[in-house]
Amino acid sequence: MARFHALPVAAVDRLTDDSVAVTFAVPPELREEYRHTPGQHLALRRKVDGVEIRRTYSICSPAPATDDEGPRTLRVGVRLVEGGAFSTFALKEIDIGDELEVMTPAGRFTLGPAPGLYAAIVGGSGITPVLSIVATLLAREPTARFCLIRGDRTSSSTMFLEEVADLKDRYPERLHLVTVLSREEQQAGLPSGRLDRERLTGLLPALLPVEQVAGWFLCGPFGLVQGAERALRELGVARTRIHEEIFHVDPVAPTAVVPAPAHSMVTARLDGRGGTWPVQDGESLLETVLRNRPDAPYACKGGVCGTCRAFLVAGEVRMDRNFALEPEETQEGYVLACQSHPVTEKVELDFDR
Repeated sequence: MARFHALPVAAVDRLTDDSVAVTFAVPPELREEYRHTPGQHLALRRKVDGVEIRRTYSICSPAPATDDEGPRTLRVGVRLVEGGAFSTFALKEIDIGDELEVMTPAGRFTLGPAPGLYAAIVGGSGITPVLSIVATLLAREPTARFCLIRGDRTSSSTMFLEEVADLKDRYPERLHLVTVLSREEQQAGLPSGRLDRERLTGLLPALLPVEQVAGWFLCGPFGLVQGAERALRELGVARTRIHEEIFHVDPVAPTAVVPAPAHSMVTARLDGRGGTWPVQDGESLLETVLRNRPDAPYACKGGVCGTCRAFLVAGEVRMDRNFALEPEETQEGYVLACQSHPVTEKVELDFDR
């Protein structure tokens, strides 16, 4: 199960006016726990005015060169969110030598080294996990190729501009890079505007053989990911070849509290130990579990990061929304505890599976 450890900040690098990259040093005794697959993320936590805040940030550093060693450092990208307590802290206060509570890596928006052609469509800070994926794939798999299509407002607001350029210089024949700016004119012949469904439907077949791509990785705001997914489906791409990670969704409008069935109980297995507790009206299953097991895994509580994924062993639940689980995962029986409410009187979850 994912755990938190205090890691020291080794570097803070300004990327743009509103974003930074934070590097953590991983001590030798924790490197095995922080071994990660490219595309995974970390949850960071701290207390603000006595209230615990958690935020999830994707790992942008590549995986170690071999599977025999854990990472010596971990790097994440943080973009300022208006009114965001954690991102404001990261951009204005974090300094070298500070210690932060960092959860061990999680997430299934991943790609291990494998031959073939792969592609990504990303917007804004959605480049973060894909940077790790591309760097690791091209370094470890000499026959792999990658097409990276990224959308940003302007060149000055583009995160990891130098890092991506370095990858292009290192792998000029195997990395195809296309940058689309929505608020800045580019050189003649280069696309501009928003990466919406209509634009992508026309652009993608001109860039690469869509039908030959082994895996598509979509990451960024909800609108971009949704539009890209629809464009790919219109172009005949199978759903199983599309992988999505959403970085921002608009808050949902408040809904009426649906009472849980009378005397509804949830049984949860977590880190090898189980317990059974009553569910209060309006509570998510995660909230019930957290009242009794504060060590339960979670980060965003918005159905986006997938940290609270659990296997539904028994009973029935309804999920308010799901932006983290693939269709195959829900078919197998996985749910997001932060979005799940009991439909039956007895529900059993397993966080260890």
